[in-house]
Amino acid sequence: MTRLLSAASAIAVTASLAAPLHAQDSEAIIVTAQRENRTEVFAGGTVGVLGDKPAEDVPFTVRTFDESLILNQQPQTLGEVLENDPTVRTTFGFGIAGEQFVIRGFPLYGDDVGMNGLYGITPRQLVAPELYSGVQVLNGANAFLYGAAPGGTGIGGSVNLQLKQAGDQPLTRATLGYTSSSHFGGSADISRRFGDAGQFGVRVNGVFRSGDVAIDDEFRETLATGAAFDWRSDNLRIFADLAYQRIEVDRLRPQIGLAASAVPSVPDADANYGQVFTNTELESVFGIGRLEYDLADNAMFYITGGALESEEDGVYGSVTVTDAVTGAASGGASIIPAEQSNQALEAGLRAKIGSAITQEFNFGANISWQEFRTAFDFRTSYATNIYDTPQVAIPTTVSFASGNLDDPLTSSRSRLLSAFVSDTVGFWDDRVLVIGGLRIQEIEVRGFDVNTGLETSEYEESAVTPVAGLVVKPVEGLSLFANRIEGLQQGQTAPLQGIDPDNPGGPVLPVTNASQVLQPFKSVQYEIGAKLALGMLDASISAYTIEQPNAFLGPDEDRPGFLLFAPFGEQRNRGIEAFVAGEPTEGVRLILGGSVIDAELTNTPGGVNEGNGALGVPDYTINANAEWDLPFVPGFTLTGRVVHTGEQWVDQANTLELDPWTRVDLGARYVFAAGATPVTLRFTVDNVANERFWSSSFTAFGSFGGRLLQGNPRTFKASISADF
Repeated sequence: MTRLLSAASAIAVTASLAAPLHAQDSEAIIVTAQRENRTEVFAGGTVGVLGDKPAEDVPFTVRTFDESLILNQQPQTLGEVLENDPTVRTTFGFGIAGEQFVIRGFPLYGDDVGMNGLYGITPRQLVAPELYSGVQVLNGANAFLYGAAPGGTGIGGSVNLQLKQAGDQPLTRATLGYTSSSHFGGSADISRRFGDAGQFGVRVNGVFRSGDVAIDDEFRETLATGAAFDWRSDNLRIFADLAYQRIEVDRLRPQIGLAASAVPSVPDADANYGQVFTNTELESVFGIGRLEYDLADNAMFYITGGALESEEDGVYGSVTVTDAVTGAASGGASIIPAEQSNQALEAGLRAKIGSAITQEFNFGANISWQEFRTAFDFRTSYATNIYDTPQVAIPTTVSFASGNLDDPLTSSRSRLLSAFVSDTVGFWDDRVLVIGGLRIQEIEVRGFDVNTGLETSEYEESAVTPVAGLVVKPVEGLSLFANRIEGLQQGQTAPLQGIDPDNPGGPVLPVTNASQVLQPFKSVQYEIGAKLALGMLDASISAYTIEQPNAFLGPDEDRPGFLLFAPFGEQRNRGIEAFVAGEPTEGVRLILGGSVIDAELTNTPGGVNEGNGALGVPDYTINANAEWDLPFVPGFTLTGRVVHTGEQWVDQANTLELDPWTRVDLGARYVFAAGATPVTLRFTVDNVANERFWSSSFTAFGSFGGRLLQGNPRTFKASISADF
């Protein structure tokens, strides 16, 4: 910490003692740096196999949060980046630090976040945002565009990360940062192009930060580094990326399970009801290569592939409240090492022909392999309390164990194979675009006994997921669209135990078909919408409906005292989304939007819970971000953000509900010239009022009933960057 503070002081001293420039030169540096530091969101992005597209040319809602936003807001995780999107909410996986996301009322696991268009390459559980030039969000089902997500989620939308590449301008940036209460770090980002025409590019960047965060005694440490290389000629482009990430979290504040008949009051904003013995360490090495070759001016062949090796070790803790008034709870501990070996490969051909009537064809295929190795060690429970948490030693008595903790054996192998074809027909100078396509997908999953290594289950299923879309551009800047697209969900695995969702206060029960893999599910989405581009301002609005078979735990009628994991009816989500981003007037930038969702259970067995709202899906969400470059103070920018989330059901019987919540963030940044070097100071306060609230009750697949995640307390962030 002392070294970091000394470095920060050195930069500040350099700034104050730098040789003065002419006022005109200094003003030019400040204006340029302030412009380059603008927080931006772009309409459009990579739309799966359709390639990079402007928003107006596709019948889907897609946007990209630029690396400038990541630099300015100083997020520590991917979830903190996605807090800017009014259609996305973040929660945790059961008992772990891993983030998962809720888009259009359906889960997206961290394992199902794409990278450069490929699944299975993103580090699992947590992502350090500093390595990426953009975070792209595509709302809606996308099985044709990207293929089935290997983790079986992503029905409501997808997130795709873009690794940084060398730009046309050289870059040498150093940043030092602080997050309360005692979390310090630094990052570096260097980019250069070489050759007579800048054919060869190199970009190297990395980050290290460590220390306690605003939650009492929660410690986090992140080390991540990446190197990107590219070579470009007139008709050939080659890209290669290699990266490493290690994240450690100690004494994580966990989600809270509910075995009580009421929702407990929210503890203090910075309270930590986790145990000192809990920790997790996530380590990943990953890389992606891509080749693009222009066969002609209107035709391109591409091939891309990637691989990931990851390890996860830790001692995990869970908390289940048994008395909502006193906060009395039952704690749990487990040791679950996990290792992954993933590979992915995609190749395709894209060509556009015609003039009066155009046609853009896409042909290709992709395949991914995933191997997961794990073991289990669950310990006996202990008494705890979320309001006055006693620290205990990890229980020594094992209640359930399976596999070798020191050398985990394979628990599953999967192979996802698909071939795709699409045709986009354009009429009247592409003012009307008709899109049609098919993807034939095959999913093969094999399960293994982690004690013996012997194969215990296997299934191989195939499905065809079509897409149909229409875009009409009646006037300049206005684009109307409609789509019908399907989602494909890999069969889910039944948990070992759980709580009857109709009796959230009841005991933990065994599952009859524990570890069984269900058949794949298909969902169907219909959507209509409009997009408007007005100079520096982009807006969109859409209405959709998605129907998805719903698998969760329910009583096993043939075995009293047991639960069965199976499809129990459907979940039908209908909603309206609106989004606005841009600069309506010089020096003022906005990111605004909201969504309204009606998530309903339908066709349930025996009509139980028929028509009830799905648990963990907010009725509505609203976001408002604003930046203002003060005209009377050159280089100074004020920032603010409001995040509001509506009511959420905690149980499928709809007897328990979370209150709506609002969080306000404020900040500022200042750009000045230290000699010829632009320097940027940033300061933000998240959750200014230190509000305490349950932010989410979402849990994927209803395996453990609703689980409560508490929102983060007031958090101070500060950083200083210099572009040399």
